[in-house]
Amino acid sequence: MKSSMTQATHGGMIIKHARFPVCRQAGMWQLRDNYKHMKTYDIAVIGTGPAGAMAAYTAAARGKKVLLIDKEQLPRYKTCGGGLVFRGRSRLPFALDGMVEKECREIEVYFEGSDHYFLTRREQPIISMVMRDSFDSLLVDKAREKGAELLQQCTLQGLQEEDEELLLQTSRGAFRTRYLIAADGALSPTAKLAGWEESRKLIPALEYEVEVNPADFERLSRRTRFDVDAVPYGYAWCFPKKNHLSIGVGCLKKQKINLKAYYEAYLEKLEIREIRSASAHGFQIPIAPRQSGFSRGRVFLAGDAAGFADPLTAEGISNALYSGELAAQALVASGESVGQAGETYQRLLEERLLPELKTSSLMAWVFYAQPQVRNWLLQKYGQRGCEILTDMFMGNQPFPDNLKQKLADRIPLLRFS
Repeated sequence: MKSSMTQATHGGMIIKHARFPVCRQAGMWQLRDNYKHMKTYDIAVIGTGPAGAMAAYTAAARGKKVLLIDKEQLPRYKTCGGGLVFRGRSRLPFALDGMVEKECREIEVYFEGSDHYFLTRREQPIISMVMRDSFDSLLVDKAREKGAELLQQCTLQGLQEEDEELLLQTSRGAFRTRYLIAADGALSPTAKLAGWEESRKLIPALEYEVEVNPADFERLSRRTRFDVDAVPYGYAWCFPKKNHLSIGVGCLKKQKINLKAYYEAYLEKLEIREIRSASAHGFQIPIAPRQSGFSRGRVFLAGDAAGFADPLTAEGISNALYSGELAAQALVASGESVGQAGETYQRLLEERLLPELKTSSLMAWVFYAQPQVRNWLLQKYGQRGCEILTDMFMGNQPFPDNLKQKLADRIPLLRFS
């Protein structure tokens, strides 16, 4: 057996790959003969998070032969606040029976150094708290029920296009697929293999899964809590789960920052008297879409790999589910036309998701980078603004159109960066 590293350019996309192991016989490389014996799929998906699992579910439900690949063994812990907003949950084509740790119908928002405080309530859960190991496993199980195949403890090592197919070299063998959806998270090794350069905005976050005494848990598990400005250009959160709290701090600006110090200060603010156990998890969240597009040839990006987390809240589960669904829809609808598949995916993204991210990015800039303007808006619109924002994340109200012009009309001295 023998292998080598090569690099090829296809359709403007540089694809780095490890050439597939081949046998030498009578002085000839038998690479093409090996291709004939590889299993072939309509769509391969890298990553079993919300984006990848929903892409696999959607494609398999429409009769496509789908291979779902993950580098780990499921279930596996996934660093994430685990807050699924209602508009994301309501799009799921199946119930979350037994997966929801807590349904939060009340959210309170504090502002550091300010007397601004808002409490919003809904009859339906504004945020459903999940643990990602159980939640992701459920999504994968649903995809498998529709016919998707799962390959675990498997890493993608190379991509190569040949005869109108992608050849995938993995740690567990080689496969052929017509399309590949990269849904392998913020780091996305698949996007790097396919030639994407980093253009997303990655912001730091630190979260602890915390067990506290019964009195503190009872007090802090009644509502979901956000503390804006508890971190410079960011916020802290306290998410109640079934038997513990997910407490974290995040900065919506890429900068050097001691998040642990802000986390410890937040614990004091929460007046937690006893911590019985705590496990820390640091991670990055991509809150700006890739500038160089979301498809290249037969490779498509979804979820964090594409940079689809919300810029205002850094919540990523709902847009991951949505983008995975859209990617699969585009591939199913376009059949063998690679160009049409890319155009269809872009069009579907532009119908709602990309405009919402653009609006949310502007809202985040005002909210975090322009505190005086934000405080003026809070003073003027107050609870009404909080209710509107809640309705947006409930899916009951669309994101506002032409927000920049509306802000400029109301605040003539506001200068946009």
